[in-house]
Amino acid sequence: MLLRQGELLEHRIITPILLSLSLLLIALPSRAQDARAVARLAPSASQLSLAAGEQVPFTVQALDLSGAIVDVPLRITGPRNAVSIENGMVQGLQPGEYEIIVTVVVPADTGLEPLSLRVPVVVTWPRASAVGVEARATLYEGTTVEHRAWVTHADNSVRPDPEIRWSSSDPSIATVDQFGNVTAQMLGTVTITASFEGVTDSVTHEVTAFPGTQIELMGSPDTGVRTGDVIHFDAMVRDDAGSVVEDAPLSWSHSYSATEGMLGVPATGQMLGGKFVADIAGIHSVTVSAGPLSARASFEVSPREVVQELEVVGHGPENRYRTTDLWIFEGTDGRDYAITGSKISGGFSFFYDVTNPALITKIDSIQVDARTINDVKASPDGRYAVLSREGATNRRDGLVILDMSDPMNPVIASFYDEGITGGVHNMFAADDYLYALANGDKYVIIDVADIYDPQYVSEYNHPDSRLHDVWVADGLAYSSEWGTGVVVVDVGNGRWGGSPENPVFVTSYATPSGATHATFPYYQESTGKTYLFLGDEIMNRRGLAWAGYPESMGSYSNRYDPSTGTGGIPLANRGYIQIIDFTDPENTQMVARYEVPEFGTHNIWVEDDKLYQAYYEGGLRVVDVSGELMGNLYTQGREISVFKPVSQTGYTQNATMVWGAQPHKGHVFFSDTNSGLWSVKL
Repeated sequence: MLLRQGELLEHRIITPILLSLSLLLIALPSRAQDARAVARLAPSASQLSLAAGEQVPFTVQALDLSGAIVDVPLRITGPRNAVSIENGMVQGLQPGEYEIIVTVVVPADTGLEPLSLRVPVVVTWPRASAVGVEARATLYEGTTVEHRAWVTHADNSVRPDPEIRWSSSDPSIATVDQFGNVTAQMLGTVTITASFEGVTDSVTHEVTAFPGTQIELMGSPDTGVRTGDVIHFDAMVRDDAGSVVEDAPLSWSHSYSATEGMLGVPATGQMLGGKFVADIAGIHSVTVSAGPLSARASFEVSPREVVQELEVVGHGPENRYRTTDLWIFEGTDGRDYAITGSKISGGFSFFYDVTNPALITKIDSIQVDARTINDVKASPDGRYAVLSREGATNRRDGLVILDMSDPMNPVIASFYDEGITGGVHNMFAADDYLYALANGDKYVIIDVADIYDPQYVSEYNHPDSRLHDVWVADGLAYSSEWGTGVVVVDVGNGRWGGSPENPVFVTSYATPSGATHATFPYYQESTGKTYLFLGDEIMNRRGLAWAGYPESMGSYSNRYDPSTGTGGIPLANRGYIQIIDFTDPENTQMVARYEVPEFGTHNIWVEDDKLYQAYYEGGLRVVDVSGELMGNLYTQGREISVFKPVSQTGYTQNATMVWGAQPHKGHVFFSDTNSGLWSVKL
């Protein structure tokens, strides 16, 4: 159905839907009198204890004063990255101590205070089943070689940061410290053992005389080094005959000569093998050693100096609803347009003419049967647009495809819900195919050659995983799957035999934070590298010095209520961008991050060596990502510009909450949950 701005659906009923990963276990029609009858909530267990990966049954009953069951809907949630709750089962995801919160869902506008219950949950690690250990180089007399150990569980999952106990069979031949660094004292045979929870593995060395007599350090720069530039050093060890000792163990270190005014700075640089990057300008030195040999090089690093002034160009305010995602595109008529969604609005999406970014003009609105329009997209050719749906009254959410042949007058072409009835949180639109999430379980591929008759093609569901987003580039689908990390699938690239009709798994990469919310692939022309920018979403600051606002102040999602003095507070979360070198999909590795303290990331866009990062309460942040990337981009002076939008008439007044950003024809457009659509220019 098509409605103009300001029009309403008569007799419209909006049914709430949970937006967290923890799912609604009981979903039945609710009446106010039923909610009033509930005297207490009776869980099947007063507390839960389980191992990560383990599932245990858990149910809750609503009871009246007589102990009879009351048939009402209950919302059962837990920390998104800690536990998964579905179909009467709780699965442990991340070890720690948490709470499951059970709440009676009451009808809107009844004034009822919902009854709630908290159930403690303790998630532990499963027992270790195997330990692996390896040496990084040949152990010669008088040298130190790093050893690496890892621990796996019965399901082949890897224990993060295990506390390994190291031991040497003969410390007179070789000693080992608590970090696995083995130093050879004399010739002989020695076994190094790694132990964890009674499980062990060992490696044996035959220590021989070190043949090196000279060492040469190569790669020292002469001039032109800036903070954030990655420098590649190399070293060569030779014996008496001048032959190269190929397996000589090399040890790298870095030092910094503080200049006036630079005392007390944090880490000044970072080394990874022979690679070095400076965070602070000044005189830096790199030293390489191999046994008794060493070489050193010093060089000067200048500030990066990439800051640019940001100009606020235009603003399309929206304060009735919380604005969600945006999409900017060139229409079939050659003009430029924007679409935005809205949260808990009754299904509104808004359409703007942004041809003149200084005069953002709302031209239309469409309301559909939904509680929230979380995501909006338009096809690259501008032929169609699509709206996600969550919370439809008939519980068949799906999506809505729009005919954009006349961009000034969008028309609903079709509704599609085959395989995606449980809620569509995010989508990706290509010219001929549409990729849509299905209740966080999988994504469905839809043929949209005929937008009036879309057809199911296939789907991909990664085992034992929940997903939040999907992005497609060069025939590869990158799905962001929380603790699983990014999952890469061939949906048309062909290298792995995949196609839209036959998706083929390529690889996955899990991040240490376990909260992968969004992925943006970027090919960097200057280096020939492909980077994946993986963004966290962690909607709390639990355990940090700044832990956010107390529950007594209400929620950031609610407007200020003068009768209770609660609500209308800014969001407080955490998380950062983790950057993966994906140049070789079979050999991926994390190389860098962009982490701003006290704020949390949301959606990502990378274009022309610039990262346009929506950092929620940290605002819009534009970052220089030119050249090879290593270390923390935030501390290297790579930030080009930062803007934190506020509005005195916003949904939450004077509070920043940037949702997503997109560059378009020399301007940067972004949506802010509290204040609407903005355009800026560097």
